[in-house]
Parts: sequence; structure tokens; C-alpha cells
Amino acid sequence: MTDSPTAPEENDAQTPAVAQQPHPWAALAPDRFRLLRLAPLPTDRDTGTRPLRFVELAQVERHTPEQSLLRLFIRIPGQVLSKQQNLLEVWADHRAKELRFGPDSGLHVEPINRGLGRFLLAQGAAWAQRRWAHYLVEGGALPVKDIIGEDARLRRDHCLLSQGFDVVYAEPQKPKATYSAARVSALRPDWNIEKVQIIELQEAAAMLEQADRNLLEQENRIRDTHERLSKLRREDGTLRFTIACLIVFSLFQAGLLIWIATR
Repeated sequence: MTDSPTAPEENDAQTPAVAQQPHPWAALAPDRFRLLRLAPLPTDRDTGTRPLRFVELAQVERHTPEQSLLRLFIRIPGQVLSKQQNLLEVWADHRAKELRFGPDSGLHVEPINRGLGRFLLAQGAAWAQRRWAHYLVEGGALPVKDIIGEDARLRRDHCLLSQGFDVVYAEPQKPKATYSAARVSALRPDWNIEKVQIIELQEAAAMLEQADRNLLEQENRIRDTHERLSKLRREDGTLRFTIACLIVFSLFQAGLLIWIATR
């Protein structure tokens, strides 16, 4: 009797690995834009200088009977950031009546220590409270690798606590912590407007017009200054020529007097 080879089960051999499909809203592009003014602040020993800056707030939102999404972007002119930076997502699950903040990698804001973290969380809270203030808030773990020092940890905790979240450490003196909130109504939709200001279209136009007037005034002052300098240079040249003539005349007179005296 001969043994025939055993064929592998067809179901196991022909079952492909099912890749997880991305969410239909994963690649949504923003469709609304606003201008943000970052007020100049004193130099910080950890984050360095904090000059006046203008950045762009871009956002997009979608709704279905099952879920809703608000995605906020902070764009910095002339600077390219990774897709996970300056991004906040707010997901509302209408079936579970729950709100979730994302992305899962955490909120990474650039430039740091300018009030943008609180601003983004406040925008997300205000958006959710207009519709679903009674929803629960899904908490989560706070990333440990993003904390590069004690000051950074304190800034992160202050940002979350100021917006109505609770920060709980598993053990004292340990970096691992979680954030949570009871309901959407417990979150705070305000932020430090002295650090971050929303510039409306008319305000931006007025600022540009004022800047243009200031530039024109500066150009007029510079032109007047150049004209005065040119006039002073001409007068200085005239005085130098006069002084040179007086010196030559004085030397001639002195020589003439000496010649007369010796004769």
C-alpha cells in the first residue's frame, strides 16, 4: 500500500489576511480656515524666545446618525510638520453617547508653551457642548515618552486641568498617568485669550491696512532722513572747503609777514 501525500486544508490555504480598512474620514481635508495671533511672551528658559507669530487654524467636521467628527489643524507658515503634530480630533459616538479625543498618539503642539494646547481643547469642548453636553467622555493614558522634564509635565497637567479634565497618577512620583472627565458638560470651552487670539477676516484686513500705512510712514521718515543727511553732507563739504581756504590764506599771510619782517 502506498501513502498518498496529505493536501493542506483549502480553507486555511486560501484565507487571505484581511487588512484593516482606514476610516472613510481618515483623509478628510480641511474646509474652513481662520487666522490665529500668538501674542509675544517673555523668553522662557526651557522653550526659548516667544515672539509675535501668526498661524492658521484649519478644521473639518462630518456627521452621520452613528458618529460625528471634528478635526482641527494648526498650520505654521513656512514650516512642515508631521501628520500627527498640531492635530486634534474629537469623535462623538451617538450610539454609546460618548465623546473621545484623539489622535491616539496624543496631542503634540508646535510651537510649545504658547497656549495652543488649551485653545484646541477648548474648541473641541465648545463644539461638543453645543450638541451633546450630556455625553460621557472617554478617558485614556497619557504618553510618557513625550515628557522630557518636570516643567513639561507640569505644563501638560495644567493644560488638562484648566480645561476640566482630571489627571490621575497610578502611583505617587511615577510618570504614568491617565486623564478623564465625567461628562462633556464638565469640560471648559475657554482659553487664555491673552496668548491666543482669533483674528476675523475684517480684523485681518484692518491689520494689513494699518501695517501698510505704517510702512508708508516709515518710508516717508526714511526719505526725509536721507534728504537731511544729504543736505548736511553738502553743508559739511562747503564748510570743509571754507576752512581749507582760510588755512591757505592764513599760511599765505604768515609767510608774507615773515618775508616783510626779514626785509
